[in-house]
Amino acid sequence: MWVAAVLVLSVAHIVRRFKKRAEEDDDSAPSRAVASVLLLAALVVALAQTIVVGVLADLAREFGTDAVGATWMLTAFMLASAVATPIAGRLGDQHGHRRVIVTGLALLAIGSVLTAVSVGAGWYSGALLGRVVQGFAGGVFPCTFGLARQVLPGQRLPRVIAALSAMFGVGGAAGMVVAGPLADVAGTSAVFWTIAGLSVIALAGSGALPRHQAGNPQSRGFDITGGVLLAAALVSLLLAISQARSWGAASPATVGLGIAVLVFAGAFGAVEHRTAEPLIDLRLLFGRRLIALNVATVVTGLGMFAAVTLLPLLAQAPPQSGYGFGYSAARTGLLIAPIGVCMTVAAPVTSRLAGQKKGARGVFQAGATLAAVGLLGLCAFHDRPLHVAISGAVLGLAYGLAFGSIGTLVVDATPPEQTGAAAGINTILRTVGGAMGSAIAVAIVAASSTSHGPPTEAGYKTAFLVSAAVVGLAALIAAAIPATASDAHLRDEIRE
Repeated sequence: MWVAAVLVLSVAHIVRRFKKRAEEDDDSAPSRAVASVLLLAALVVALAQTIVVGVLADLAREFGTDAVGATWMLTAFMLASAVATPIAGRLGDQHGHRRVIVTGLALLAIGSVLTAVSVGAGWYSGALLGRVVQGFAGGVFPCTFGLARQVLPGQRLPRVIAALSAMFGVGGAAGMVVAGPLADVAGTSAVFWTIAGLSVIALAGSGALPRHQAGNPQSRGFDITGGVLLAAALVSLLLAISQARSWGAASPATVGLGIAVLVFAGAFGAVEHRTAEPLIDLRLLFGRRLIALNVATVVTGLGMFAAVTLLPLLAQAPPQSGYGFGYSAARTGLLIAPIGVCMTVAAPVTSRLAGQKKGARGVFQAGATLAAVGLLGLCAFHDRPLHVAISGAVLGLAYGLAFGSIGTLVVDATPPEQTGAAAGINTILRTVGGAMGSAIAVAIVAASSTSHGPPTEAGYKTAFLVSAAVVGLAALIAAAIPATASDAHLRDEIRE
């Protein structure tokens, strides 16, 4: 349980740092409470997405299924979240973000209880349904940005936005770290009971959120057709990515889904272009201020999540393979704990660094560059646990800087009334990039196997090298992100 203790202390550290700075800037207790609730809500949702990664083998054994069947426990959440996130962001902009946050946390609690009970009873279908219900809580994440922007004082907002953005990575890393030790001590069901408990705490804390937060009075329509087409395109894309390895990249199912993505995406673009109240303003995807950021987000997620996916496989590979450590799930969690710890440590300083000469764009580029260094370290030095842990620490700092600055960049480039929608789009792009990175990395490693034997060390080296090149490309793409007026404004606020 040392892993869980380290993560809890690290998250407590970021909360204390945040509160200390908040007290220096503003003595308003209500705004401090709002920020704390938003951070907890974002953290719990991010935890819920990845917490199954460390216990997939246990779930396969308990349900009597294979690795592909167990992977659906992750895929089900991702698909539901992909559908809910952009729709929730739009609804929050229209009708108030608090309502969406409360609804999402309630669904997370219900889905977590259903999953925990189903795992305990060995009911696979019930567990999948529970994960789908959990996934609908993905809409909480973009609405935390929208609510923060509307109700928090200006001097505190940059730091909260940076912390919220970092929570996507912090929670994701923490979920993978704590699941193994928790399952070893209290059983696999305890993983989902933990999420249920945290979501209830966040739901109780939502009483501190403004009850009469207004939406956009000029935008009350909802684009049902656009929502259906977007959901179909996202589900087809993520389903193809997540199942390509088991189905085969050239299988009829995978190819058919690829065609479906193009058809649904094209129809969605045509509908949104002609609709007076579009679900997503296409300028949020392809506008001058956001196109480079959105592309960089996908590329960064692709490169970074590849490493997070490969490290447990590397650590748990038997030493007879010539490169693994033969670790259990709990020891694997300890090995990759530096990623979550360093990401948590980096999050509070992101906004302060963004106030320096280079601004948020420079912080993002620094994070992407540092990630490339960490991935190159894994490529060259992975023969000892200490070497892997050091590279993981570098990656954690990189994740904290890159993900922490993305939220600031999105807010800088978006009108206040579209914050939820823009944050929802960016969140989905991170998820899509992460899913693609995980699938590509695993495919590269699997391709190194010969005669049905285990993957070779060369496969891991190649995957880490490709990932390093990808995140290096993200740093170059980020150079095209326009500087915004708020960069200078943020620098002035922090210096004061």
